[in-house]
Amino acid sequence: MIGIRIFYIFLLSVISTLVSGQVKIRLFANQSPESAVFTVVKGTYSIDSYHGGNFNLSKGESLIIARFDGKLAVKTRNSTGFIADSVLFSGQSDDDSFSLRINGRSPVRQYYTGELHCFPDLGTLVLINSCNVEKYIAGVVKAEGGSGKNIEYFKSQAVIARTYMYKYFDKHLQDNYNVCDNTHCQAFNGTSDDTVLNKAALETHGQVILDRDSVLIISAFHSNCGGETVSSEDVWLTSQPYLKSVIDPWCTGSRNALWERRIGLNEWIGILKKSGFSSNSDDLAIFSFSQKSRVQNYKVGSFTIPLRTIRTELNLRSTFFSVLPIDDTIKLSGKGYGHGVGLCQEGAMVMAAKGFDYRKIIDFYYFGVIISDIESLFPNPSSLGGTSPIRGLNISY
Repeated sequence: MIGIRIFYIFLLSVISTLVSGQVKIRLFANQSPESAVFTVVKGTYSIDSYHGGNFNLSKGESLIIARFDGKLAVKTRNSTGFIADSVLFSGQSDDDSFSLRINGRSPVRQYYTGELHCFPDLGTLVLINSCNVEKYIAGVVKAEGGSGKNIEYFKSQAVIARTYMYKYFDKHLQDNYNVCDNTHCQAFNGTSDDTVLNKAALETHGQVILDRDSVLIISAFHSNCGGETVSSEDVWLTSQPYLKSVIDPWCTGSRNALWERRIGLNEWIGILKKSGFSSNSDDLAIFSFSQKSRVQNYKVGSFTIPLRTIRTELNLRSTFFSVLPIDDTIKLSGKGYGHGVGLCQEGAMVMAAKGFDYRKIIDFYYFGVIISDIESLFPNPSSLGGTSPIRGLNISY
């Protein structure tokens, strides 16, 4: 019964977002703010607090909020302070924006639109931004995908980010917000002022990626695959029919296509010994290993160790590398950057530059998928029964 209740709360939350066009994001979620400086960048914001009453802030005006004895201490530049349980900042129009600076730190500010709800909880200052979905998506693409790229690349990233948002929409449901602003969900450092990027989000409004069963996919991506992507089961032990290895000719000339690392021989042997390696051989050639096409394991004679174990231990760019012993060192010649599953960002950039549209880019990296409007999943909430197309595996990218 509790599970059904949570499901319907989740479902209503998604439908509410579709109707209102707003998503709730916890800002600075991994930094435990003690204080914040709120400054109006554009327009006028009304400030609503139960004990401090209501008043407005205009462009350029600031307000300081800090935790104090389980509540909030609030003060503007030209007024005496007051104590409140929570504070709500509401813009007068959709174009109004504000900046935040937490704990007096630099960089000085990050910029946001929409509402901001502040309250103390568990020894920190909680900051919840209610933001237009498409402005949020543009902000995610700016943080995750960079700027200055072809609009078709931005469109592919916008559809991927929107798919992720809706698939994991209930990740923080019990905390009364949808997503946080760090890589636990998706990186979001505020709104984007890139007109091309913003246009890409708007022109793909509501579009998400579905599998053949009309379920939102795990929209995995990475920086560079080194010429070959990886099947999901080789990284996360979970097979998805749309996340299969593909030969990628587009990224091999890009910035992150190749890398090199040299490791001391004793350090290399020490890493192998942690996983049970033992050998009395003086022949260094036994450590040689060529990986022309992706494999999962590094082998020395009968000894085997997962490549992802070595990557984690040495903080390597990828698991796509070959090994060459040279005197008392080990030379690692690697390809790619990231886990290699799903869309290769640098490959997608090249495809876009060569004239491929975002649909063809997505089709190239995700097998047998469908690009559809999120609203098509909710023609009638009662028709969904007990199954949600937005449920899925929680995979950390």
